[in-house]
Amino acid sequence: MNIVGPDALIFGVDDFEACKQFLLDYGLDDAGNGRFEALDGTAVIIAERDDPSLPPALETGSMLRKTVYGVADQATLDAIAQELGTDREVHKLDDGSLETVDDLGFVLGFQVTVRKKLSLPAVKTNLPGSSDLRPINDVAVSTDAQPKPVSLSHVVYFVPDFAKGEAFYSERLGFVTTDRFTNVGPFMRPAGTQDHHTMFMIQTPPHMQGCEHFTFHMTGPSDVMQAGTNMVDKGYQSFWGPGRHIFGSNWFWYFKSPLGCNMEYDADMDLHDESWTAREAGMAADNSQVFLMEYREKWAPMGPPPGKN
Repeated sequence: MNIVGPDALIFGVDDFEACKQFLLDYGLDDAGNGRFEALDGTAVIIAERDDPSLPPALETGSMLRKTVYGVADQATLDAIAQELGTDREVHKLDDGSLETVDDLGFVLGFQVTVRKKLSLPAVKTNLPGSSDLRPINDVAVSTDAQPKPVSLSHVVYFVPDFAKGEAFYSERLGFVTTDRFTNVGPFMRPAGTQDHHTMFMIQTPPHMQGCEHFTFHMTGPSDVMQAGTNMVDKGYQSFWGPGRHIFGSNWFWYFKSPLGCNMEYDADMDLHDESWTAREAGMAADNSQVFLMEYREKWAPMGPPPGKN
C-alpha cells in the first residue's frame, strides 16, 4: 500500500475560537472553513464538537474525530477499499475519499494526497572543515522570524491494545514498525515514506483512548527553538522540551493545546528503508531523549531582564 502519510487530522472541539487562535499562533495558515495548513498543504481541520458533519466521537470523548491519510494514487485508494472492505464498511465520500474505522475504533480517511512538492533549502551549518557552509555574510537568525510548519509529521494515540493496533496497520495497510518501546507500543511508518514514524501508539487504560499528541515538521532545530519560544511568549504552556529524542532523533518541543491533546514541533527526523532493523527499549526518561532543556525567561550575563529578580 503506497500510503504517503497523514494529510489531515480532524477535530470536534469545545472552543472553536481558542483552537483557531492556537493553530494560527503555532504557525499554520488559515485556509478557510476550519482548515489550517502547513506549507505543503497538510492540515488540521476543526469544527464545533456537535457539528453533524463530523464522524462520531470515541466513547472517551477524545476531540480527534478522524485521521486522514494521503496515498500516492487512485490505484492505492482502490486497493485499500478492496482490502478493508472484506470485513468492515468502507464508505466512498462525495470528494472521492474513503472513510472507515480501524480495529481500535479510530475513524480513518484515505485520499489521493494533497501534499504539494516543496523545494526548500536545507539548513546549513558553518562547520569548520566542511565544504557545504552558509554563504559569507549570510546571517543565520532573525529575532523577529515567524517559523512556518512544513508538513504534518505524525500522530500519537493512547490505545487499549497496542498489539491489536499494530497488527491492523502492518497486516492490512503495510505499515512497518521502525522501533518500539517494550510493552508500550510501536513507532510505525507506511510504505510511501521513509520518515522514522508517522504514528506511535501508547498502551493505556481504555478510558484514556484518544490522541496524545501530533506534530508538524519544521525546517530545522533552530525553527523548533524559535517557534517554541514564540509560543511561550504568547502565553502557551510548554509541556515537554525543548530536547532531542533518541528513537527518530527528532528535535522536539511540545505544548498544551485546546484541542484536548498536546501539539509538538519537530525537526530533523531520521529516515529509514527496508534494510533497517527495529530497535527495542523500555519506555523511560533515559530512552526518550538524549538531552532535555528547560525554558526560562531571557537572561544575559549582567543579570535577568529589567524588573525581574
